[in-house]
Amino acid sequence: MDNENQLIHARKEKLGRLLEMGANPFPTKAERTHKIREIFDDPESFIDNKTTLDVVGRIRSLRKMGKASFCHVEDETGKIQIYIKRDDIGQEKYKIFKQCDLGDFVHVKGFVFYTQTNELSIHAEEFTFLAKAIRPLPVVKEKIENGKKIVYDQFADKELRYRKRYLDLLLNPEVKETFKTRSKIIKMMREFLDARGYIEVETPILQPLYGGAAAQPFITKHKKLDMELYLRIADELYLKRLIIGGFEKVYEVCKDFRNEGMDRTHNPEFTQIELYEAYADYNDIMDLVEDMLTGIAQEVCGTLKIKYDAHTINLTKPWQRKPMLELIKEYAGIDVENSNMDELLAFCKEHEIELDVKSLNSSKNMLELMLRIQIWMSFLLFAKNMRSNSM
Repeated sequence: MDNENQLIHARKEKLGRLLEMGANPFPTKAERTHKIREIFDDPESFIDNKTTLDVVGRIRSLRKMGKASFCHVEDETGKIQIYIKRDDIGQEKYKIFKQCDLGDFVHVKGFVFYTQTNELSIHAEEFTFLAKAIRPLPVVKEKIENGKKIVYDQFADKELRYRKRYLDLLLNPEVKETFKTRSKIIKMMREFLDARGYIEVETPILQPLYGGAAAQPFITKHKKLDMELYLRIADELYLKRLIIGGFEKVYEVCKDFRNEGMDRTHNPEFTQIELYEAYADYNDIMDLVEDMLTGIAQEVCGTLKIKYDAHTINLTKPWQRKPMLELIKEYAGIDVENSNMDELLAFCKEHEIELDVKSLNSSKNMLELMLRIQIWMSFLLFAKNMRSNSM
């Protein structure tokens, strides 16, 4: 039996002992009066008023001793030390506490105090077991040195972090801030558009005919109708139908699916926001996006100069607005619009752009047009890869 299986076996034995003691190892509800962050925000008020409070959470450290023990309990806002004494919670409850492991969930009722080492803690007066963790958590150690938290044995393997995001969130709590920031950004996008008269709608995810973008779809089967359906690759067509139907401003925060390659920044299942407005052109939409993103960045980040890895992105208005062909000329060094066929072919050969000229009998103008389009698309792909590699 390997080490992990031994640990699981030992935890199952403790689960059995809890049942023998008459304890419910998985109660359906727990009372809580305060989150842990509230205690740290104003500890003196709890101490001065001798407040009795209830906290719940997961055990993150454990020091079991004879008649008194310590543990740290963590909820989504933080963690706090718990002092548990056999004479205070009773012998039977203390025996139940002795069956605890790291990762178990517990409820504690007690009062706030400072230990002799000046650590803010809760002196337990009541203890209730909430949930037994059968699988052991990866061990991450930390300590405070010169006022700074030093983390050891950090859960840092990227492959595991992305495949087991729940462990990443549990063991790298700073990752939660990314999720919270994302939620805040989407909320602010909705508020921005709602305030300007846009209506949020829902459009079908399962579609008989996918469209609105050039992408390979996921295919599924509707059994009752005996027909193939596609997971949408874009919202465009249905949103435009709403414009036809008389709505003048619509948007959707939506899941889309594109059955193509993937990497760290490109997921076949992704969320996007798509909007349409009648009687407006692309200049109006550029103004809208510029106003929306600068406002959100200022609110969320407190600045319009956003640092990402080694880069600083300056969102200060006005943003540059350039035609795509001008950007290709600036960054790829070729004037696609005014180059002749020999120059286009030479550029493709030099930069290993795969040509897809279907017929050499096509007219010269058509061949030149196809070459220009392929150079254009290759530039877009190059720009995407550059962005992915920089992240």
